[in-house]
Amino acid sequence: MNRFPLWKYVLIGFTLVAAFLYTLPNFFGQVPAVQVSPVRTTEKVDTALLAQMESLLKASSLATSGMGLADNSIKARFASINLQIKAKDVLENGLGERYTVALNLLPASPAWLSTISALPMNLGLDLRGGVHFLLEVDMRTALEKAAIRYQNDFRTELRSDKIRYGRIIREGDAVTVHFSTRDQRDAAVNKLGTAFTDLAYTTEDQAEAFTLTARLKPEAEKQVQEFALQQNITTLRNRVNELGVAEPVIQQQGANRVVVQLPGVQDTAKAKDILGRTATLEIRMVDELADPLALAQGQAPFGTEIVPSREGALIAVKKDVVLTGDSITNATPGFDNTSGQAAVHLNLDGKGARIFKDVTRENVNKRMAILLIEKGRAEAITSPVIREEIGGGRVQITGMESAQEASDVALLLRAGALAAPMQIVEERTVGPSMGAENIEKGFHSNIWGFIAVTLFMVIYYRVFGLFSSIALAINALLLIALLSMLQATLTLPGMAAIALTLGMAIDANVLINERIREEVRAGSTPQAAIHAGYERAWATILDSNVTTLIAGIALFSLGSGPVRGFAVVLCLGILTSMFSAVTVSRAMVNLTYGRQARLAKISI
Repeated sequence: MNRFPLWKYVLIGFTLVAAFLYTLPNFFGQVPAVQVSPVRTTEKVDTALLAQMESLLKASSLATSGMGLADNSIKARFASINLQIKAKDVLENGLGERYTVALNLLPASPAWLSTISALPMNLGLDLRGGVHFLLEVDMRTALEKAAIRYQNDFRTELRSDKIRYGRIIREGDAVTVHFSTRDQRDAAVNKLGTAFTDLAYTTEDQAEAFTLTARLKPEAEKQVQEFALQQNITTLRNRVNELGVAEPVIQQQGANRVVVQLPGVQDTAKAKDILGRTATLEIRMVDELADPLALAQGQAPFGTEIVPSREGALIAVKKDVVLTGDSITNATPGFDNTSGQAAVHLNLDGKGARIFKDVTRENVNKRMAILLIEKGRAEAITSPVIREEIGGGRVQITGMESAQEASDVALLLRAGALAAPMQIVEERTVGPSMGAENIEKGFHSNIWGFIAVTLFMVIYYRVFGLFSSIALAINALLLIALLSMLQATLTLPGMAAIALTLGMAIDANVLINERIREEVRAGSTPQAAIHAGYERAWATILDSNVTTLIAGIALFSLGSGPVRGFAVVLCLGILTSMFSAVTVSRAMVNLTYGRQARLAKISI
């Protein structure tokens, strides 16, 4: 009556072993480390850089506890924070500005656990330490940038239909066009109203001119602001990837703010530097008459500037910008159909396509440089000769060394520039010592709560109370293993949810134990009482847990940040508690009492 088939015991045993293995990495803690990654994401780290770092650290008598290359960065581990900080200074001075050197914390778990993907939980800012920024997007500038684009587009559209106009003035987010006659203005209203449906137009008759003023419609204005915010979030996310931060939080807050949390990053200045970096594209004409010897000496002809090419040579490009990355609507990696080399395919907007067509038509057999500008430094990716007029708004950039580089450049061009300026309105740093203190307090609260529950259950329900307490410990093991497998981020609210889960999980065992007691009092045999207790309490346990699960799902769906973290732990804890409280505890009861055919009494 009270026996499980062999496969159930095997399943429970396998689950417990897996839970132990995936929980284990969380007990090894973290070690201070220094992470080195290239400033330009198109560059790659290699064994030569690794050897250079080893040489610099050895020369300064700084011993590492391990150094490895992964995810286009090199991470060096150290035995103490003092060594970590000294190593950061040495590497920054020795490697120069080409590389980003950032402080970090890495898991200290053995490599064999990593081979089975057993990784520790990601800890939130309040537990691991790190930096917190609240950035505000300048929406007024975003609207003004949109107005500038329309100002240039107006000139192109009016010229294409040969509509005469006077001045085109932009004031804030409004563009005003002056005409000498009413007929000219009416023709412009018809033309621009058809071409730009997102704008609202107002006319005014003045003493010396007839004016047409255009502003974004409210819905279009909202769309521009939303685009600017999302573009900035994407850009920030790409920049944060260089820091190698585990589970960074980058999310929208309100209509014009972005929260950035970087757990494990202690270097606030470096984090600011990374967040402030952008990459953009410029297309300029090459000065064919520049003297190479003069360029080598840093002497550029008037109206030009010297930039390095991808091959290392110096070229002179004119200061007048033909086209910028603002005209790029999409950038995708691919291959050149003729040579088979890696390339980046660009799609230009209407204005950019027209400008590019005109420039290529007027400069056949001349060189055009495509510059990638990052952190204030320009580099000529390629400088091809224009063979013919290029129309249609599709442009191909060749000169990529690999498909991965083409993918990186495309990523930079898609989301390398901020759509609108941002300023830091709040900055907070949580030190690792404070994070360790929070972990200690959260751990102690869970331990003391578990001990209190265990004492109560053992005193009140004796052997069955002991089974319930063991099941409760297994519940905690399963919950931590699940969080580690999912690589969830644990925060202080998450630790509170674990404590709450442990307190709620024991309810199921209380229901089962009380039901068994009732069956014994009613005259049932001990074996029948155990069977009836588990079977009849199951419906009540399921109902109570499902209602709590619904509340947890609602918290996850409607909440944000710490509330969602709390909800995740709560929902997972409900699922693990149902398994441990019913299946695991019954397995222990069955192994203890199930084989006794004539059971006289049970300790409950």
